[in-house]
Amino acid sequence: MPAKRELTMRQIRQMLRLARDGVSAREIGRTLGVARSTIQDNLKRASTAGLAWPLAGDLTDAVLEQRLFAHAGVRRGFRRRREPDWASLACELKRPGVNLMVLWEEYRAVHPEGYGYSRFCDLFREFDRRLSPTMPRGSVKIPRVWSLETPPPDDRRQRR
Repeated sequence: MPAKRELTMRQIRQMLRLARDGVSAREIGRTLGVARSTIQDNLKRASTAGLAWPLAGDLTDAVLEQRLFAHAGVRRGFRRRREPDWASLACELKRPGVNLMVLWEEYRAVHPEGYGYSRFCDLFREFDRRLSPTMPRGSVKIPRVWSLETPPPDDRRQRR
């Protein structure tokens, strides 16, 4: 999940200045009107990125944001673990005797470093939800329509 930045760049610059002056995270939070944990998180990000006050004059807001909130190591839109072919798994799941546990065990036999069972199920459900976004599967009950000739079984008018 991407980092949630609740501070403006101006507030981040002020936070770095106050931290350099020796002000506690709690006091910085009170000054900026945010939680102490948010200040601690942003100070940790700044130290990891090698940022300290005074910042370089040519450091723009965009560059500062990129240095603070960029995720290293993983490109956006890519997962770290090898994924199965979800479409073929959806077809396999329709066969009798096949359930997600069986499919996961086969997946882990081929990819031992792969997803755990709960994450595997979450990813499969996410894929399955995208198959038919307008009609959820298994949750729609179709109302029974009675013909005019046959009254419904609980019609008390017919039991006189």
